[in-house]
Amino acid sequence: MKKNSALLLLFVPILLLMAFNPQRELTTKTFQSTLYDSIVTMDKLWEDAYNNCKMDVMEDIISEDLEFYHDQGGLLTSKQKLNEALQQNICGKVNRILMQGSLEVYPIKGYGAVEMGMHAFYNSKEKIPNDLHYAKFVHIWKREKSKWRITRVISLH
Repeated sequence: MKKNSALLLLFVPILLLMAFNPQRELTTKTFQSTLYDSIVTMDKLWEDAYNNCKMDVMEDIISEDLEFYHDQGGLLTSKQKLNEALQQNICGKVNRILMQGSLEVYPIKGYGAVEMGMHAFYNSKEKIPNDLHYAKFVHIWKREKSKWRITRVISLH
């Protein structure tokens, strides 16, 4: 009995700390800031690849299960066709710039994350214009094994 009492006295404070842990909210906030930082990093990687025609990087980021919704161009579901369009129409011609402070990231349990923000595009042969037209975008990111990949894009102008 004394042995059980001693074990009980040892474990009760630990159980109480676990049950009434005020740090539990911090864990959620830490996860969300880590997720946010991860998606910001991926967005920077995407933008650098987009602006510098790093097709291998873009190809690695884009999921085979792509759906790209463009308000003017319609729906594209082929990773290969998107890569061809990027190579032919974007590389060396168009740059993307993210609007500072516009990025929002939300977790999707068991899948990945939603990234929303504003970005603008401009002729890469010219300096960044003062009157950029920012447009809304949504990227759905899926965590596939140890990599983040874009599975869905909604691009609005």
